[in-house]
Amino acid sequence: MEPIIAIAGACVIAFLVFTTLIKLVKTTLKTAFLLAAVMLLLMFFGIGPNEVWDVFAGWLGMGPDPATVAPAQ
Repeated sequence: MEPIIAIAGACVIAFLVFTTLIKLVKTTLKTAFLLAAVMLLLMFFGIGPNEVWDVFAGWLGMGPDPATVAPAQ
């Protein structure tokens, strides 16, 4: 195999991997900022993280967050 073909192939593969990673990071950051904005909007209306956790835990059948449940007497 000629070295120029190997170098060209390596550059193409590096470009594809790099652009894929850039797209992944952009999507991850966009999702993180969207979730942060939703949580801030919910907190503005008086819905805190504990209430959100309780809803998700109820959907998953996990029960309420132990930190929010009053201890047994």
